[in-house]
Amino acid sequence: MITADRIIKLYNMKLLPGEGGYYCETYRSNEIIEKDALPSRYDGDKPFATAIYYLLTPDTKSNLHRLKTDEVYHFYMGGPVMMVQLRPDSTTKMLFLGNDLKAGQFVQVTAPAGVWQGAYLLEGSSFAFMGVTAAPGFDFTDYKAGEQDKLIEQYPQHKDLIVKLTS
Repeated sequence: MITADRIIKLYNMKLLPGEGGYYCETYRSNEIIEKDALPSRYDGDKPFATAIYYLLTPDTKSNLHRLKTDEVYHFYMGGPVMMVQLRPDSTTKMLFLGNDLKAGQFVQVTAPAGVWQGAYLLEGSSFAFMGVTAAPGFDFTDYKAGEQDKLIEQYPQHKDLIVKLTS
């Protein structure tokens, strides 16, 4: 039987700093996009792309954060995940990642650059095993943690979710 602990050990996964959940990097392009060829939001050169395995358990979550790069989530196995996206225009999008397509779950979801995003495993599930691809590639300097008070001010209708998805 596949368990979260088995996946964590198999892929030597570690806790993802700041965000939460477990991860291991599986790909980082050796080719680089120079800063001058990138949009001005980037501070330096970037690899063409990066990819990670990502795992959520009942005691972890993906804290609200935003990146300078689009991220594509790929759902592999486990229980469904709720992804919250808080957009700059104050609209929100709630998506379910999972294998039950009839129930409206998605096996692939994009979190656009600049959108506050967070996620958690739905109650009753023991884990969700996913992958995340970013292009240009992810760098920890591109990560911005959500500040609870500021997010509640901008999205008051989602106060409970913001509290749940911020530290």
